[in-house]
Amino acid sequence: MPRVSRYGRRVMRVSLASLALIAAAPASAAEVACRYDAGAITVPAVIAGIAGDYILDTGSAASVLDETQAQAAGFTGSTASGDVKVAGLTLQGRPLRVAPLDVRTWNQPTPASGVIGADVLQGFVVDVSYAPCRVRLSTPGTAPPFQGQTLALGWDAGRPTAEASVSDGARELVGRFVIATGMNAPLRLADDLADAPGASRPDELYPDGVWLARLSVVRFGGSVGRDVAAGLMKPDGEAAGMLGAQVLANFRLRFDFPAGRLVVAPAR
Repeated sequence: MPRVSRYGRRVMRVSLASLALIAAAPASAAEVACRYDAGAITVPAVIAGIAGDYILDTGSAASVLDETQAQAAGFTGSTASGDVKVAGLTLQGRPLRVAPLDVRTWNQPTPASGVIGADVLQGFVVDVSYAPCRVRLSTPGTAPPFQGQTLALGWDAGRPTAEASVSDGARELVGRFVIATGMNAPLRLADDLADAPGASRPDELYPDGVWLARLSVVRFGGSVGRDVAAGLMKPDGEAAGMLGAQVLANFRLRFDFPAGRLVVAPAR
């Protein structure tokens, strides 16, 4: 039966198949080579004096220092403060979380030192390309031309969202999805809007699990993906789910955070 969604309109429940402020910046824009491995982008950066590879994830509301590396550098407790140096730009005195990193780090070629989240990126125009992997940060008014389809960029629980739709072949769900450049699953759906009735171990479809199911169709940015791997997540804010790197890698992306828009173009 159709039901009223969190978005205030009637939808069908979809089933999965069984299978920042800138301080002391030395430049107004800079580009850096990144690495796209195991479904996540990492960039070289120095945060709170800790140099390393950091997951760049617009889908993380807060920037995080890896607990083990932070403790080795003398930090104690669950919070810290320090400068963020990335792509030739410096942001001074940023608040940071200190926590163990999640499953995205298990199969990275080198241990990640933390996560650069939307709290650090939101003052910039951020261009992301997955192949070749490049990240460019520009201050407002300094970004180079970028043409593509423009989507309204919203916010949910401190994370950027854009509209997308998914279908299991019989039913379609249209909603706003968190756009997560560093999420290592192609797609996750909130489990109050989706289920996996044929899965023998549905708990393994969640972020700490090891399985993914399938969705017939995903529509985003004017493109259609078919037979897309997908998992579940607990509801978090009002978003219908999250689009991860393996979907986003089909595009070049411009997060124009100051202007509230996301521009997407086909990957070259």
